[in-house]
Amino acid sequence: MSDEDLVLFADEDGGQPSVAAVPEKVWKIAIIDDDQAVHDGTRFALYDYALNGEGIEIVSAFSAEEGRTLLARHPDVAVVLLDVVMETETAGLDLVEYIRKDLGNEMVRIILRTGQPGQAPERRVIVDHDINDYKAKTELTADKLFTALTAAIRSYQQLLRMEETRRGLEIIIDAAARLFDLHSMQRLAEGVLTQIGSLLKVDCAGMLVLREALEGAQPDGFSVIAGSGVYAPIVGEGGATRLSPEVRGLVEKAFQTRSHQFLDRNSALYIRTASGREVAVVLEAVKRLTDTDKTLVEVFCGKLSIAFENVLLYSRLQEANATLERRVVERTRELTEANARLDAQRETLKRANAFKIDLLGMVAHDLKNPISVILGRAEIIGELIDRPEPPKDMLAAQVGRIVEPARTMLRMIQQLIEDAMSDALDITLRPVRLDVVDVVRRVVESQTPMAEAKDQAITIDAAAAAAAEADPDRLREAVENIVSNAVKYSPRGGRISISVAAEAAAGSHSGGRIVIRVVDQGPGLTAEDLSRVFGRFQRLSATPTGGESSTGLGLSIAKQIVELHGGSVAAASAGPGQGSTFEIVLPGL
Repeated sequence: MSDEDLVLFADEDGGQPSVAAVPEKVWKIAIIDDDQAVHDGTRFALYDYALNGEGIEIVSAFSAEEGRTLLARHPDVAVVLLDVVMETETAGLDLVEYIRKDLGNEMVRIILRTGQPGQAPERRVIVDHDINDYKAKTELTADKLFTALTAAIRSYQQLLRMEETRRGLEIIIDAAARLFDLHSMQRLAEGVLTQIGSLLKVDCAGMLVLREALEGAQPDGFSVIAGSGVYAPIVGEGGATRLSPEVRGLVEKAFQTRSHQFLDRNSALYIRTASGREVAVVLEAVKRLTDTDKTLVEVFCGKLSIAFENVLLYSRLQEANATLERRVVERTRELTEANARLDAQRETLKRANAFKIDLLGMVAHDLKNPISVILGRAEIIGELIDRPEPPKDMLAAQVGRIVEPARTMLRMIQQLIEDAMSDALDITLRPVRLDVVDVVRRVVESQTPMAEAKDQAITIDAAAAAAAEADPDRLREAVENIVSNAVKYSPRGGRISISVAAEAAAGSHSGGRIVIRVVDQGPGLTAEDLSRVFGRFQRLSATPTGGESSTGLGLSIAKQIVELHGGSVAAASAGPGQGSTFEIVLPGL
């Protein structure tokens, strides 16, 4: 055995090692061995042990049975230095099973130390038992003991962090579900502070500070919206001015840097919502937060922005509901008043309808008299014509007496037609900037089914765009009347060509005009047709090729609409059987 393998004990007089300063935090180490010398030698070898400023506390047991009691009483033991052979040859191995299964302690690191390796072969023990290291006492020097213990403590430390992280994530998940159900800022703030205290396993005072990071808000202004502990009295307007310089500076730094700020006792957690509001959660805890604590708090805060936004949106929703209810009441009142007006109008229409019936009766009466005169004079003329020598003077007199009532009837009918047309053609324009090509294309789409029913083809040749100031509905009505007229009078299998062109004004680089041409292969127009084609109630010489009806108003309405737009419409034809061309000219932009 070399000198390194020997464990030497110092003399009691002056040779005793000096007592090292007790570290702030210690790791608990359990020695379970039936040999007192092993306990003493281990304590001596580790008397000044420290890892990253953290020391150890050693607890002892001298049998497996004492070890059971010890570990049950100290569940926070980090490392167990365990002998194999004690009261029985397998006492140490049985204790391993008790630790892992009965106590359910999966985190403690177990290092087996044996003076009789042959009774517990290393490979079999490592495979069959949940231990973390295996050392023979003869090889376990002070340096190797330091190395093995350091590795075990680090492993335990990592497992401890993982366990804390797992527990923290469970709290975060549970807290998120609870916090999302809260709809008031005060209750949400209280819930946040409670959950953070649970997450850190400490009682902490805290407050929530809100800053509106929106347009028009003060960049450095914030308000305390909730608090607990020493911060509870400063909640509300003006509370921010009562903060200590240290805490206020911490909050301001969190808002300026938009990041979490961690100090020894105080921390400020920064949260930004989707709507641009900024919240700082100020905590005052009795312990310094570990890296794991900070990580868990940051994860938790990452979920809080949704909860805060949920509360703010819920508040807005409540306000919107109240506004909506007011508007519903107002709208209901408006509808009630509108219904009352409609009832009054209905009564007015009833009276108007009764007046119309009376008026028709008077018209019928007024027309009856001249018709009776005409019929009576016609009978007299018939009798005069039957004479062997009809008296021309008497015939001329009777004919003259027929003309006057006939003219009276004609004037009455014309007046009625003009009155009806003045009502029917009361056209109001609502002009907007539009693309005339788009209007024409929509007309073609609407007329294509009727053309296809007669095996007709409609083609369109249009510029890329033709801008004009026009009422889209009225302009479409005008174009549609002309195109439908072409479909109506063109033969089966005929072709209808439509073109749209933007023409510049002569000698000018702006303005100009837009020309829409509709060319059909119909029966054409006679000279007489051309003279009255745009008149009201005019029926031309041709008849629709598919048995369609015609009121004689379509072309007249189209002309009036185009002229109201400051344009013109014209018709041309080479004669009967040569088809027709209708041209609409509109001012361009």
